[in-house]
Amino acid sequence: MHYLIGDIQGCCSALERLLEKIGFSASRDRLHVLGDLVNRGPDSLGVLRRLAVLGDAANCLLGNHDLHLLAVAYGVRPLHRTDTLTALLESPERDAWLDWLRTRRLALHEQGWLMVHAGVPPQWDLAQTLTLAGEVEAELSGPAIVEYLQTMYGNEPSRWDDKLRGADRLRFAINALTRMRYCDAEGRLDFKLKEAADHPPPGLHPWFDAPGRRTQGVPIAFGHWSALGLVNRPDLLATDTGCVWGGQLTAVRIDGGRREVVQVSCAPA
Repeated sequence: MHYLIGDIQGCCSALERLLEKIGFSASRDRLHVLGDLVNRGPDSLGVLRRLAVLGDAANCLLGNHDLHLLAVAYGVRPLHRTDTLTALLESPERDAWLDWLRTRRLALHEQGWLMVHAGVPPQWDLAQTLTLAGEVEAELSGPAIVEYLQTMYGNEPSRWDDKLRGADRLRFAINALTRMRYCDAEGRLDFKLKEAADHPPPGLHPWFDAPGRRTQGVPIAFGHWSALGLVNRPDLLATDTGCVWGGQLTAVRIDGGRREVVQVSCAPA
C-alpha cells in the first residue's frame, strides 16, 4: 500500500495517530511525505526520528521549512521568531539528522504520481522536473552544501529559461519546487500571494491552472499551500490541510489507482 502524506511540520503526535489509523506497516507499506517535515509544530525531532526509522518504507521530500532548518544549522540564516527547531538543533544527534535530511529528494515519480512539495512551473515536463530536482539534490547532499545554501535564497530569476546556469538555475528550481503557488501566463512566479485559489487576482493563476502547462496529463501531488485545503481532482492532489494550524493531517492511499483519503484532527501548536 502506498500513501501520500501532507505537511507534518513537527506535529509528531498527529503523525503517530495517522499511521495508526491507516494501519501502516513498514514491512508492507510505503509512505511518500510531501515535504515540510519540520518547524512550527511542537516536536520536529520526534518527526525525524519516526520517519527515519522506517528506512526505505518512507520517501520524504524536502519542503521550504526543511531547507530553512539546513540553512540555520549551517549558519546561513538566523532562526525566526516563530521557529520551533531548537530541540533539534541542540540534539546530540544533530549532525546525523542534518545528514539524513540533506539527502532527501525534491521530486519523485511513484505509482503514476509526480510528487513535489510546492509546484511545477508550466515550462517543465515530467522529465525536466526530475532532472532539475536532481541537480539541486546533488548540491544539498554534496561537500559544498554551505556554499550552495549561501546562494539559495532570493526571488530572481522569476521565470524559467532553458539557458539558465549556475546559481540562477538552481535558485529558480528550488523556488519552484518548494515555494511557488501562483504564476502568470508566462510562467513568472509570484511569491506574495498565499490565499486560496478561488478568485486569483488578474493576470495570475494557481500554478496547476497555468495555460499551456507541459505537465498536463501527469497527475501531481503536492503540499505547501494550506489555504487550499484538500484538493482531490483527477490530475491533482493537494494535501496540506493545515495540521500545524489546528486543521488535519492527511494521508491518501494511491496504489492501484485508488484515491482513499484518511485524516486525523490536529491540535494547534
